[in-house]
Amino acid sequence: MSVTKVHARQIFDSRGNPTVEVDLYTAKGRFRAAVPSGASTGVHEAVELRDNDKANYVGKGVSKAVANVNDVIAPALIDSGLSVLQQKEVDAFLIKLDGTPNKGKLGANAILGVSIAVAEAGAAEKGVPLYQHLAELAGVKPPYVLPVPAFNVINGGSHAGNKLAFQEFMLLPTGASSFTEALKIGTETYHTLKKVISAKYGIDATNVGDEGGFAPNVSGAKESLDLLTVAIKKAGYEGKVKIALDVASSEFYKDGKYDLDFKNPESDKSKWISGKELAELYISYVKEYPIVSIEDPFDQDDWEAWSHFTANCNIQIVGDDLTVTNPLRIKTAIEKKACNGLLLKVNQIGTISESIQAAQLAQSDGWGVMVSHRSGETENTVIADLVVALGSGQIKTGAPARSERVAKYNALLRIECVPLPF
Repeated sequence: MSVTKVHARQIFDSRGNPTVEVDLYTAKGRFRAAVPSGASTGVHEAVELRDNDKANYVGKGVSKAVANVNDVIAPALIDSGLSVLQQKEVDAFLIKLDGTPNKGKLGANAILGVSIAVAEAGAAEKGVPLYQHLAELAGVKPPYVLPVPAFNVINGGSHAGNKLAFQEFMLLPTGASSFTEALKIGTETYHTLKKVISAKYGIDATNVGDEGGFAPNVSGAKESLDLLTVAIKKAGYEGKVKIALDVASSEFYKDGKYDLDFKNPESDKSKWISGKELAELYISYVKEYPIVSIEDPFDQDDWEAWSHFTANCNIQIVGDDLTVTNPLRIKTAIEKKACNGLLLKVNQIGTISESIQAAQLAQSDGWGVMVSHRSGETENTVIADLVVALGSGQIKTGAPARSERVAKYNALLRIECVPLPF
């Protein structure tokens, strides 16, 4: 079934910034996709095309990307006669049309909107749920696996105004027997944490950030980990909930060292630490708390620190800014034994096919794969289908709060209820 019409427009993400939405039409109807956007972005990511016109939308408009869909991609895709069932060929066509290594000409945000819409149309053409269509594209057969959710409940780093250097502290209900139970455990622990924070820091500390997490005025990582430990115990889920961190350390990497006081303009340079010293700090936390995963523990180009840490710590070490869902970066990480987990963000690479390829490459070396949202999100729920399709068993899409986050969790609840083999 070929494409009959494609139309893009500018809409707004969960942070009030412009983003791209694409409507794609076939004889089966209209298929809609919206594109997310990150705040903490890696320098190696595919290009998110913005207008950079400071007089409009603080420079964040996407009219150029929208025009690229409407004026360049739409006519070319329609003329190609490619079927929506040919996801790999469509994505390759879009990549060739752009002609740059990082999608800098048309914009990864323009290309991804079309790629997701094509996947939606392909599922409709086959008369199957999107996760099943994506699984078939990836060569994954039933029974399908629902993921463990990673709930971002305490925020620091670029996502918060507190002193906390590490960006995210997450709850993982690994002891749950179903996704439904995982969501129950996660929400109950989240509400318990809110009470714990409110009692200690006041009600203002329970205002939520971009991803629904709290940003109390903690002194550092240890204090945050103590809060999580107390909340897990009070909620009655000790042993059933583990902890994961997203350090996003590229944000505080300066002159070859790591500045854990980077939000202070008068930060003391003598207290900046080396990659090995930071690794020792992580290892001490892993020994004291039930931490099972650490994302971006080091700068995106500090390969030596990554390899040293992965060799000396037996938990999941996840590459995000390091790998940017890019098969070339993943291959380098495999060769250097730099990490053993991939954070998969579809907008880092820009097409559904390349996202599947990236996940499969990581899995071929025994890595874990955690499918992820971005801090600037929309109501689109494609990542819920993608994580089930890949069978990767891990998703991070914020706290169980804010509709653009909960939309993904609700989509997974619906998938779990479908009477198909699991």
